[in-house]
Amino acid sequence: MPDATPASRQSRRATIASFIGTALEWYDFFIYGTAAALVFGTLFFPESDTATGTLAAFATFWVGFLARPLGGILFGHIGDRVGRKNVLVITLILMGTATTLIGVLPTYSSIGYAAPVLLVLLRALQGLAVGGEWGGAVLMATESADGKRRGMAGMWVQQGSPAGALLATLVFVVVGRLPDDVFLQWGWRVPFLLSAILVVVGLVVRLAVEESAEFSAARDTEPAVRLPLVTVLRTAWRLVALGVGASALGISAAYFTNTFLVSWATTALGVSRQTMLDVLLVTSLVQFLWQPVAALIAHRIGALRVMTGALVGNIVVAVPMFLLITTGDGLMITIALALSVVTGASYYALLAGFLAQVFPVKVRYTGISLAYQLCSTIIGGSTPLVAQWLLTGSGGSHWPVVGHYVALLVLTLGCVLALARRTAPDRRHAVRRAALVNS
Repeated sequence: MPDATPASRQSRRATIASFIGTALEWYDFFIYGTAAALVFGTLFFPESDTATGTLAAFATFWVGFLARPLGGILFGHIGDRVGRKNVLVITLILMGTATTLIGVLPTYSSIGYAAPVLLVLLRALQGLAVGGEWGGAVLMATESADGKRRGMAGMWVQQGSPAGALLATLVFVVVGRLPDDVFLQWGWRVPFLLSAILVVVGLVVRLAVEESAEFSAARDTEPAVRLPLVTVLRTAWRLVALGVGASALGISAAYFTNTFLVSWATTALGVSRQTMLDVLLVTSLVQFLWQPVAALIAHRIGALRVMTGALVGNIVVAVPMFLLITTGDGLMITIALALSVVTGASYYALLAGFLAQVFPVKVRYTGISLAYQLCSTIIGGSTPLVAQWLLTGSGGSHWPVVGHYVALLVLTLGCVLALARRTAPDRRHAVRRAALVNS
């Protein structure tokens, strides 16, 4: 068998580095959400009642999402002007530092109100880092792959989310077996402190990768755009707006499950902490295993067909999913989330590649980062807060939460279809131009 070409080796290395780095960053981001659901209300807002403390903890969780568009703009600007690789090294270091510091942060009982203030600041740094991470990782992988393999390369970046969730949940499953007093005292800190070790692994992998092939070629032929953000807002703001809506379920679903549902199940529904962590571990594994299957199906029948079919399927299973969750039975909750994951992951696996093809290469980092991270702020990060508010305001009824979840699905489906219609003519014209040149 002949050796792989340098281009294919670079593509493979870029995809692996993007997957590993993204998985580690999502691990850092997800452990905060789990800790917010399990302990932050008690440790950082002890003067509030349980429901108010949970809302306060979810509010600090949202702070990370408020910072994500700033990270997307800042690092998108650098990435479009200087390159993708160096930005991804910076974001990994920033995320690892913020996460490790949370692991040594004194609680309210030690330093009073300074504890939640410092928690919010460190959460904001997490948001800044992940705001620049996702777009760069997507582009590093997809811009180094040939046209036929870009969808699969983008899928591996999306694999970082369930991989990070798996790792985060697995660590919490282990420390969650500690007695409650030990878990509250120091057990919850272990997942955050592990980040320091994981960051070193990620840096070794990322430093060995070259700059993305497509960006390097574009830089050699055209000058960099002076202000990528201004260019995107002037020429492609409609694409950004549709990208926000098209990302709605992809971002909100994880935080609905890993944050709101954990809190709801372990309080109002009476499910044990360990059972819920086991459920999350199983569903994260289902997502990780299913996303490559969805990408292979899309390679045969088309990404848009798979995405729209998956979203319609998710709408169909939404009400049964909630009815199974309200039983409070661990097996029923696992089945419910597995139904949601199989449909939702089929769409999510293809989202990165779908968005990456929308924007021109010279402003692509800024464009996809702005769309994805604005969605994270407006929709994704607010999901646990809004769901908890609806649940509390309705006296514990789950139906308003069901309505919110279905509304997010309908928004996502509509924007995916609108974005596909808006960009399809441009792709057809590109094919025609290429045919004329080659004729």
